[in-house]
Formats: sequence, C-alpha cells, structure tokens
Amino acid sequence: MSKENKNNYCVIMAGGVGSRFWPYSRNKKPKQFLDFFGTGKSLLQMTVDRFLPVVPMENILIVTNVLYRDLVLEQLPAMKAEQVLCEPARRNTAPCIAWAADAIAKRVGNVDAKDIRIVVAPSDHLILDNAEFVRVVEKGLAFVGEKDALLTLGMKPTRPETGYGYIQFVGNELENGDCRLKNGDCRLKIEEAGICAVKTFTEKPNLEMAKTFLASGEFLWNAGIFLWNLKAIREAFKKYLPDVAEVFEKGLPFESCPSISIDYGVMEKADNVYVLPADFGWSDLGTWGSLYALSEKDEALNVSLHSEAMFYESTGNIVTLEKGKLAVVQGVNDLIIAEADNVLLVCKKEDEQRIKDFVNEVKPDYR
Repeated sequence: MSKENKNNYCVIMAGGVGSRFWPYSRNKKPKQFLDFFGTGKSLLQMTVDRFLPVVPMENILIVTNVLYRDLVLEQLPAMKAEQVLCEPARRNTAPCIAWAADAIAKRVGNVDAKDIRIVVAPSDHLILDNAEFVRVVEKGLAFVGEKDALLTLGMKPTRPETGYGYIQFVGNELENGDCRLKNGDCRLKIEEAGICAVKTFTEKPNLEMAKTFLASGEFLWNAGIFLWNLKAIREAFKKYLPDVAEVFEKGLPFESCPSISIDYGVMEKADNVYVLPADFGWSDLGTWGSLYALSEKDEALNVSLHSEAMFYESTGNIVTLEKGKLAVVQGVNDLIIAEADNVLLVCKKEDEQRIKDFVNEVKPDYR
C-alpha cells in the first residue's frame, strides 16, 4: 500500500431504514444489509469492496445507527469495532459527515489536514462498472489533494428522472484547466469532461423541468458521493454549519446536532464546490421501480427475485418472496408483490411512493 493510499479515507453512510423497500427491508435489517441480486453480498459489502482498490480497509469508516452495529461487524469481519461510528439518533447526512471528519482528525493527529483525502458515499447504491468507478474516484481524490475544494460526482442523466436531484455545471474552462469540453461546447461529453465548477443544485424537479434539464446538456444527476480533503470539509462546517462543528469541538452529545443534509447545509452555500461528471452505471436503488428497471425480465417483462414465480396473462410485475416459496400470478399487470416476515405487500408500481405511508400506518411489529 503506497503512502498516497494510506492518506485516503472513505466514509460510508449506512444508517437509513430503507422504508421504500418494505416489507423486504425492515427496521431490524434495512436494505443496505440485504442481498438484492443473489450475489451472496449485501449492498454494504459491495460498497466496501468497491473502495478497496483506492482506500485501505483500516481507513474505511462506517457511520450507522447504533441498532445496526452488530450487523455491520457481522457482514464486515475484517473491520475493527472502532471503525464503526454508531449514531444514537438519526440526524441526516451533515452531522454524520462531521462526526466522521472529527474521528479521522483525531486518528491522524499532527498530519497536515490538507494531505488527508476523504471520499463519502452512501451504502446502498448500485454501480455496474467498478473499474470506471475506481478511475473516477482516483481522479477526484487527486484533485482534492491539490485544491481545498468540495467535490461531488455528477452522473450523466439518461432520462428525465424526477426522483433525483440535479447539478448544473459551468461548461467554461476553469483557470487551472480542470474543465475540458471540446470546441467550447457546454453539452456534456462524459469521456471528454474534466472537473467543472457547480452553478446550481436543484432538488427533485417536476417532469417538465427534468425534461428541460436533460435537453440543455448542462445538468447531471446528484449521486450523493463527495470528495474533499480534511482541511476543506472542517473549514466548511465551521463557516456554514457552526452549530454542527461546535458539537464536535466541545464534545457535546451527538443528539444535539440539528437534522440537516450536507447538500442543504454546506454544498448549496459554499463557493468552492466542483463536480466531476461520471458514467459508471449508477443507480441509487431507491425504490422497487428502480430495482425492477435493473433486473432481468422474462418475455412478458415480469421480474422474480429470490423466489420462484409463475406468470399467466400478466406483464410488468416484480415479485419477491422468502426463499423456497412459489408465487402464481394471473391476470395482473405492473404490480409489486413482496412478502417477508409475515407481511405481504401488493401495490401498483405507479403508487410505490405510498409505501412509506403504509409503513407508518402498520403496527410497529410489522415495520
């Protein structure tokens, strides 16, 4: 392991409950700990494996809810207990990242904070091209090692998606030559693009706005993957979220942090924010619909995961049952049929956003 790699750190955020995948994802074992594709590895395990070519295992930190500490250590036996930061309460991504940065700062001691490069990522994303992912992350880490910048990865949009946030980039070449778009064309060419300055962040748009974003060629999907050096992110917290920074400076309880995202609290306010365009087969795997889109389908466009299913006069369905069970599905279209731990969900795919409401209304034992 080179000295350069020893200065690389990775923070994986793994505290969510994944309620949009209920009942397969449950409070006691949310989606980041599940094997969705029958590979023998959970999303969390796949995420850790993805970073190992860039970051040594001992430099990977998992931030999760205290309820999931044992699950993390069970799934990642090579990880030491001190690498798992257990939040006593959910406070969104900014406090999570600030805590991890504080833990890294204490670990590295007197090492120059600018030399410590950090990549932050969710635990539950799917990436199809790991080699390209590694190339992009290495490029980003090299950039933040030279510049006190807050860098995010932007995914090349392929459709007018309303479920993702968007990043508008500046297509003009930066003074240091980081952004290279041929012929002055601002329409994005992923294979030619360098690191660009960010102009705006936009939360999930409506369909018409998403279509406009896609047609302009100036917008990327916000993947929620960030890179920076330790100095830059700690200074950003002090400047833009001083109440969060103060919690760790004064050793106050984690619960005293406000609940705020890193996007809203820091990235949308800072003036040193950049984006690295990328295309490595990314999905945030946020809904049953996104899982359906990524899964292998039969001739009638039905999907069966982890179980056997027989379809008759039915199209566009996704079915998942506990192992060893059979579903016989007749005369229905475009449904989610999911069963786990004594709960059966039958829901229209177009109404999947209501699943979170269903979860809130069932008895706690079924959540």
